[in-house]
Amino acid sequence: MLIYKQRRARGSVLAKDSHYFPIALACLGVMTFSLMDVVMKAQALSMGVYNAMFWRMAIGATLMTLLYRPTPAKLIRGHWDQTWRLHLIRAVLSASMLYLLFFALTRIPLAQAVGLAFIAPIVALFLAPPILGERINRSAKLSALLGFGGVAVVAIGEFRATGSDSDWLGLIAVLVFAFLYGLNLVLQRKQALLTDAMEIVFFQNVLVFIILLTIAPLYAVWPDSSSEWAGSAAAALLAVCSLLLLTRAYRLAEAQKLVSIEYTAFIWAAIFGWLVFSETVSLRTLLGTALIVLGCFISASDTKSNSTASE
Repeated sequence: MLIYKQRRARGSVLAKDSHYFPIALACLGVMTFSLMDVVMKAQALSMGVYNAMFWRMAIGATLMTLLYRPTPAKLIRGHWDQTWRLHLIRAVLSASMLYLLFFALTRIPLAQAVGLAFIAPIVALFLAPPILGERINRSAKLSALLGFGGVAVVAIGEFRATGSDSDWLGLIAVLVFAFLYGLNLVLQRKQALLTDAMEIVFFQNVLVFIILLTIAPLYAVWPDSSSEWAGSAAAALLAVCSLLLLTRAYRLAEAQKLVSIEYTAFIWAAIFGWLVFSETVSLRTLLGTALIVLGCFISASDTKSNSTASE
């Protein structure tokens, strides 16, 4: 029995030390975030963008308070240092970019929004050197280029199919979201190096909820049905899981190694569309997905080779 426990513990350590472990965490984080987008689009269409965000963050803040169990020492720690400033900056950034995303989702097709949003990893790739001091290598650039090419293959086809129905206000909103999200990815890496995932997710939920609470007397409306409550709870749970997974991933690997993983949202969108809505997957989508997977494989391989070289 003792030998079994030792082997199991050794296997757990090896898994966490694996060069592919942060890649797997990031993939799971993007998957849960993509599923949250699907739920939030339905919520925004039913309740309005503000109320969909408000009730999701209310439940998320309550959940994280129960899980994190903040004490005065935890709340005061880092009150004026870089960690606390990053909590505030990312909260304001998250509130702004999420409103823009959910607003865009109510006006343009999901595929268009997702396609345009994937300029964010490119933004993150070029913001990483000045903010994080990372040196962008050729593999990271190639990975980002392949991923963006995969997105373009799918997104251009979607624009051709639904171009006449495009809403320019929605398109502009998702482009601004993409730039803010790229900055958020870089700050996420910086923040993950300074503190633990539970603290980050707690402050992210609570501070964004406080921001939304300031205008609640003007816009907040009580959910009308049990389905709206269930949707808010599901979106909050998915968002918390996604943030925990992504924060852990960005703590273990450089931003340039993980930004291309954001492109895998197209894969999840195709899977969810097929399973939930019986949508067919076109050859164009398969080709784009192949490019995305290739880019992620190059990123993962580069992570492994760099880690091996440093040992």
